[in-house]
Amino acid sequence: MILKGFEELKGFLGKSRNIVIVGHRNPDGDAMGSTLALKHYLDKKGHNATVVVPNEYPEFLHWLPGSETTYRFDWQNNQSQKAINASELIFLLDFNTLHRVGSDMQKTLEKYPNDFAMIDHHQQPDDVKYMYSDVTICSTSQMVYQFIEMNNDLDLIDAAIATCLYTGIMTDTGSFRFRSTTSTTHRIIAALIDKGAENDKIHNNVYDANSYNRLLLLGQALSNLQILPTYNTAYITLSSEEKKRFDFQKGDTEGVVNYALSLKGIVFAAIFIEDNEQGLVKISFRSKGAFSVNKFSRNHFSGGGHDNAAGGRSDVSMAETVTKFVSLLPQYQKELEASYEN
Repeated sequence: MILKGFEELKGFLGKSRNIVIVGHRNPDGDAMGSTLALKHYLDKKGHNATVVVPNEYPEFLHWLPGSETTYRFDWQNNQSQKAINASELIFLLDFNTLHRVGSDMQKTLEKYPNDFAMIDHHQQPDDVKYMYSDVTICSTSQMVYQFIEMNNDLDLIDAAIATCLYTGIMTDTGSFRFRSTTSTTHRIIAALIDKGAENDKIHNNVYDANSYNRLLLLGQALSNLQILPTYNTAYITLSSEEKKRFDFQKGDTEGVVNYALSLKGIVFAAIFIEDNEQGLVKISFRSKGAFSVNKFSRNHFSGGGHDNAAGGRSDVSMAETVTKFVSLLPQYQKELEASYEN
């Protein structure tokens, strides 16, 4: 764990401040849950807090309390820039390096004259003035809860904060099934339910709000599934044409890679998603056991994340990307065999 400048940060927050809270590009449940929870908490402390995210986030997260106040940097640029320029501090949540916000927003943040405070659980974070970093914690939302606890402010957690934090923890732990879900996580979840988080409604809002086209897209993804038993590996591809055919919306591929990982005998799974708008192939990696997809992605696909969940990208075609991926597996065969979990 890295806890840097915490007492100084507490002092800085001792009086009312204008604060911006930033999440990563393509925000997921943990990014939105943690940023909105921190906004609600800081507002209750007398600050003026604004959430700015680089771009749109999935429709199934728009119900989160405070979502309607969030600015998207790409199409609410004037409002976002105004909030950033007026702020005295920027919190960076759920990402470890500025390039995770995308090039346009990165350029703005690199010119920011004031300080950053990072709360994040990814490996190898950038160095900023204030930092709470812990790669062993399952989600940034759990870290926000513990940040509030460090400030002796658990009594300020209301139903809105609890709902945001529960959502972030639930989504980043795969509904509490990943190894990083500890007994501490479950105790925090219990506390959030006591504070007003309605677990059944949250689960329904996130996981049981599929469109017909999203289910058809999932069917297409599963029909594209390829299994490489020699390497305990499976992968899925989705082309731009397939996405267009099923009216792809942001968030529609969330969690699809986990279907590949759910196969018996598979310890390494990937999904390759063609993105013509950005001119790249977006990749999500998942693993079981000791095989680190963080290292694999950092070494080969300009990405990173956690040992068992990471992202990456490729600037060549889908066919070339998949060929490269498959060609790398022989050098990891022993690691994949050793990682095998029945």
